[in-house]
Amino acid sequence: MLPELQETSAELGLNDHHQNEVINYMRFARSKRGLRLKTVDSCFQDLKDSRLVEETFTVDEVTEMLDGLQTVVHSEVESELINTAYTNVLLLRQLFSQAEKWYLKLQTDISELENRELLEQVAEFEKAEFTSSNKKPSSELIKPKLAPLNEGGSELLNKEITRLQEENEKLKTRLKTIETQATSALDEKSKLEKSLKDLQMIQGDQKTNVTQDISELEDTVSALRCQFEKTLNDSTANQKFLEENLVMTKHDLLKVQDQLSTAEKELEKKFQQTAAFRNMKEILTKKNEQIKDLRRRLSRYEPDD
Repeated sequence: MLPELQETSAELGLNDHHQNEVINYMRFARSKRGLRLKTVDSCFQDLKDSRLVEETFTVDEVTEMLDGLQTVVHSEVESELINTAYTNVLLLRQLFSQAEKWYLKLQTDISELENRELLEQVAEFEKAEFTSSNKKPSSELIKPKLAPLNEGGSELLNKEITRLQEENEKLKTRLKTIETQATSALDEKSKLEKSLKDLQMIQGDQKTNVTQDISELEDTVSALRCQFEKTLNDSTANQKFLEENLVMTKHDLLKVQDQLSTAEKELEKKFQQTAAFRNMKEILTKKNEQIKDLRRRLSRYEPDD
């Protein structure tokens, strides 16, 4: 993660503390690089001391020596590259861990790691820092740990908390509205399910259930008629709303009639061979007459097309 560099070769565009942290890391990297180069040099020196003791060598002997040297150097370089990668991961881990304590999310731009211009500026910065004869080590350079973030991080965190609290309040308000709407819908659904269940339970107390359903529908129609008469002179929107409710009630009434018709057929099959068949048939006939009367009464309040 390379920051944007300033024009001067001796500056990285960071404050003094962070620039000192960079110098610390570069000093560590230079030390490791120097040790590894010495190791590579020793590989060549060992080859010279142990194998180059004769005046002439065959092609096979030279090939064998070079292959052996290649294996040793390859192992040393690979080990150093792996160790460097792991070291960089640990350094990033320190930075990210400190940022997470303040609920911050850092981002890196991997493409900038191969920016030749920035890499050259880093090289110039290293050269200026470690080759100047007048450069003196700062007390800041020996600090082994990251320093805590300043008050700016706390201010940023407080702003984020405030924003989240405001968003939470908005969500609570929306949730209450949705809960109210859901409760109303569930109540309406429960009423419809209860009406349907009552109509389906045509056993024993068939007469009582049907009478109660008809009475409820009559009350509904009566209430809608009163409401329709009361709001007849209201706006077109209110009239349309009442008309839709009236149509829905008519559909419910037709549904009840269909269920009653089905019940009649079932009762007729069930009681066709019993002495109570005639009485039940008379009751259903009366109910049909009541339904027809209710439909006639309802048709008087339907709006003209």
